[in-house]
Amino acid sequence: MATPKINKWQIALMALIGVVHIVPLYLLVSTAFKKESDLSSKWVLPGYFNLDNFKNAWQYANLDRAFINNIIITFFAVLLILVVGSLASYPLSRFQTRLNKFVYILFISALIVPPLTVLVPLYQFIVDLNGLNTYWGVILLNVTFNLPMTIFLYTGFIGTIPKELDEAGMIDGTSRVGLFFKIILPLLQPVTVTAIILSGVSIWNDYQFSLFFLQSSSMHTLTVALSAFFSQFTSNLSWVAAGSLMSMLPLTLLYLFLQRFFIAGLSAGAVKS
Repeated sequence: MATPKINKWQIALMALIGVVHIVPLYLLVSTAFKKESDLSSKWVLPGYFNLDNFKNAWQYANLDRAFINNIIITFFAVLLILVVGSLASYPLSRFQTRLNKFVYILFISALIVPPLTVLVPLYQFIVDLNGLNTYWGVILLNVTFNLPMTIFLYTGFIGTIPKELDEAGMIDGTSRVGLFFKIILPLLQPVTVTAIILSGVSIWNDYQFSLFFLQSSSMHTLTVALSAFFSQFTSNLSWVAAGSLMSMLPLTLLYLFLQRFFIAGLSAGAVKS
């Protein structure tokens, strides 16, 4: 099959998209490493290596506690999303009954519902359950709103796995549950990585749920802590930039480590076998 040619307009578009993403990151790095007394342009990288901004941001923004809260919420929410999403997607993909099709459409329809439109009843529901300022309350909220996309990805990917593997496993006496864990689950590595990155980024960067449901200062996540820090130190952008740079570092490293699986998992479900 011939390789499709890329014309100059496509190259220009890709370059433009790259610049739009790289320029803010460049300005963030440039600002984060500059001293308070440095009044040079933000477009010019400093000729020195200054870590005082990172120390001050870590101390005054209480990023140590915020990092712990982010890690706990993101880890357990993503874990629940992967377990529930994979287990729910297998029967939805393999058994095309009317009920399963309806459930699948229901999940996909949830993707178009903005969380803010149901914020008031959600808030009252969490308050009634005594889930305000708790890890489990915000974890369940994040799982609820990130699960539909995960089910969409898993269902499409499982649809590309030949059903003959299921039949071979059943002939060998493997139960349906054992079939999923022994045969299907190991094949889901690419889409699992994709689900981890997509849901992990969404939960790590969540602001709306953390703002309304984690009101205690000891429960603040990175986004809320940095927002309060920015409002307090608006005159010192170097500290704010340093805090923002530290908050994005973990997920950046995670993506760089898992990127070779990301595209494969994202695109595999688009093609039926």
